[in-house]
Amino acid sequence: MSDPYAILGVARNASEKDIKSAYRKLAKELHPDRNKENPKAAERFSEVTRAYDLLSDATKRAQFDRGEIDADGNPANPFAGMGGGYGGGGNPFGGGMGGGAEGIDLSDLFDGLFGGGRSSSGGGPFGGGFGGGPRRPPAKGANVSYRLKISLTDAATRAPQRITLSDGKTIDLKLPASVEDGTQMRLAGKGEPGPGGNGDALVTIVVEPHAFFRRDGDNLRLDLPVTLDEAVNGAKVKVPTADGAVMLTIAPGSSSGKVLRLKEKGFSRKDGTRGDQLVTLQIELPADDADLKQRLEGWSDGRNPRARLGV
Repeated sequence: MSDPYAILGVARNASEKDIKSAYRKLAKELHPDRNKENPKAAERFSEVTRAYDLLSDATKRAQFDRGEIDADGNPANPFAGMGGGYGGGGNPFGGGMGGGAEGIDLSDLFDGLFGGGRSSSGGGPFGGGFGGGPRRPPAKGANVSYRLKISLTDAATRAPQRITLSDGKTIDLKLPASVEDGTQMRLAGKGEPGPGGNGDALVTIVVEPHAFFRRDGDNLRLDLPVTLDEAVNGAKVKVPTADGAVMLTIAPGSSSGKVLRLKEKGFSRKDGTRGDQLVTLQIELPADDADLKQRLEGWSDGRNPRARLGV
């Protein structure tokens, strides 16, 4: 993988918020479900996901910036910068390997550089490898990306979810607090196998729109239709919530647009609390109701409800 900053299109000093914003924008554009006829988009989506995976991890990002790991998260070459000594007949110790090293025990030099390791075959410091020197660990298998669609109410209540992996196995997931559209979950060791162990599964949450609920930060909003007599005389009505229906008291004389609050019926927060459900009353009048017209015959409301608008 090339430079993860370039892949996401952000500067090297980009904030966590900027990196997340760039990833979410690209993930939505490139997701395989939206590009079924473009296989290159799927490859690009995986590349973007791997770049975000590295840069969203503060430890890995710092290691990458210091050159300790490469863009794939593997340790950088421990011998980087030592090359070039042999190309022109020279060596990394200043003189030629001939008379320039006269009187020096080269085995001691190599012992100091490579941890004193020698081949059991007695072949000197390079026999059978570098002995105890640092080696690049075997690479892990590739990460696998998944897309999990959940309902808005499941996101609010953090209802358990089940996902089927590429190997056919199913896993029950517990949604994280404050889950939202685009949240990514990592399942360690559930990716492709490799010589250094399995990669991870990266699950991107997609929160689907709801028929009548909508999200407002940590709160859940609902427009509630009420009849004229319920608004005028007051009533107790049944109201849907993410947790199931509850009874709500409407005070006499309530107008359309009045907002009532159902505490802790919204979305979970990271501190363990929940937001509220905000219920906006909307009075629905019957269409061409003769009885209502007869009851209101001869009556009119002398107020100007638009006076505060300056008209």
